Amino acid sequence: MDLDKIIHSRRSVRKFNSKKPNWRTIIECIDSMRYAPMAGNNFSLKFILVDDEKKISEMTKASQQEFVSGAKFVVVVCTTPLRTETAFEERGKIYIRQQAGAAIQNFLLKITEEGLSTCWVGHFVDEEIKKILDIPKEIHVEALFPIGYAFKKSESKRIIELDNVLYFNKYGNKKMNEVAKIEA
Repeated sequence: MDLDKIIHSRRSVRKFNSKKPNWRTIIECIDSMRYAPMAGNNFSLKFILVDDEKKISEMTKASQQEFVSGAKFVVVVCTTPLRTETAFEERGKIYIRQQAGAAIQNFLLKITEEGLSTCWVGHFVDEEIKKILDIPKEIHVEALFPIGYAFKKSESKRIIELDNVLYFNKYGNKKMNEVAKIEA
């Protein structure tokens, strides 16, 4: 599949069929996160692949999102902020979130390429997720990704018009400067 097609076909899926994905394929998708840019080459991400039904049920409660329980696997993305925050001080907190987002986008695109489905879950009770998975206090839980095969082909998603979000040279300027003609 080419990159444009993957980008355009990626969807958030909240209903999964009963077929269980191959965990090795999910690991290949997780591996794609290692290629994201990292500030100062400080790789700050850790991943937990969960297939324990009891833990998935507990994470469903901690996220208050019932569809999580329909997944056969949940990938939990965490960050270890100490090295990046030490190297970059206050900006390090921003860099941690930026690099997590970049890595997660790699993951989402690879999930799509492999024919799997997920939904980025950012709403959850951090302390509960940490308790369920024995995550140390100093580690940040960035997101949960329930993984499965879509129950049905998803409908098209809302596309934001580029003209509504693109400016030139300053915020709010919707026109690119004209190139001056050169007289011969």
